Amino acid sequence: MKLNPVYKRETTVSSRSFRLALILAIFNTILALVILLNMYSVVERVKLTAEIQYSSFTNLYVFVAAVEFVMLMFIMPALTAGSISGERERQTLDLLLTTTLKPWDIIWGKFTSSFSTMFLMIMSSFPLLAVSFVYGGVMIYDVLLLLLCYLAVALLCGSMGICFSTLFKRSTIATVVSYGVLVLIAAGTYAINAFALSMARMNMSSTYAMTVGGMADQTNSGACLYLLLLNPVATFYAMINGQTGDNQVVRSLNSWFGPHPDNFIMEHWVVLSIFIQLALAAMFMFIAVNAISPAKGNKIRKIK
Repeated sequence: MKLNPVYKRETTVSSRSFRLALILAIFNTILALVILLNMYSVVERVKLTAEIQYSSFTNLYVFVAAVEFVMLMFIMPALTAGSISGERERQTLDLLLTTTLKPWDIIWGKFTSSFSTMFLMIMSSFPLLAVSFVYGGVMIYDVLLLLLCYLAVALLCGSMGICFSTLFKRSTIATVVSYGVLVLIAAGTYAINAFALSMARMNMSSTYAMTVGGMADQTNSGACLYLLLLNPVATFYAMINGQTGDNQVVRSLNSWFGPHPDNFIMEHWVVLSIFIQLALAAMFMFIAVNAISPAKGNKIRKIK
């Protein structure tokens, strides 16, 4: 099989640079410090109470997985946001477009090189997560589902970064916009649901609530809840809560935005949200390919 030349060059350059080793070292050092501090607190608690709380090791898995998830979500756009705009700043993008490489080959090569770096970071951190296996509570299936969630958020954030890298001339602007859209998806969908819930509670008068016996507690955010399918943070929360807490996603989300009826979407929330986020990533990649296509690129205004 012929290897993508852009991917081959990018991986060769990154593997020979000190930057990749530094990123891996910092990433795993932070995770190792989190684990060591947690283990230290467990040992100190045993010294004081002479009791081992095995739930602490499950909490360790949750905490480390959450820290790694947040780091992946914010590192991936930084790796991809300057991929195409950097070529444009170095005035080498036009040279790439004059070769026999198709726009898809350029985008895919840039994206997969950054994604391979992120995948290496994910796999290098799994031995640290394996500490929780010593006392049980976490199964191999849970780790595989966690890996799938990591890959989904990496694909979404990476495709978002490379999309804005094609739409903006400057890497700085592309990075800022990528983080802005990411925060909008993560915090914006939550804010919309919180606003919808507060409006629903305000619309229910106190007199009516007293008449029906506290129906105010039955208010919810309505159909706005399904916007959280776009939110990778909500997906991670539902997944990790299903692994270590209540296995009902409905109850988990109801604790945020009021009671919602149980249905097919709620029962398969994690799987459906991952597929939707992958579709969103594919849309970002499609926009990126069209943005640098010679026939269509002129139709998209490049912002300085």
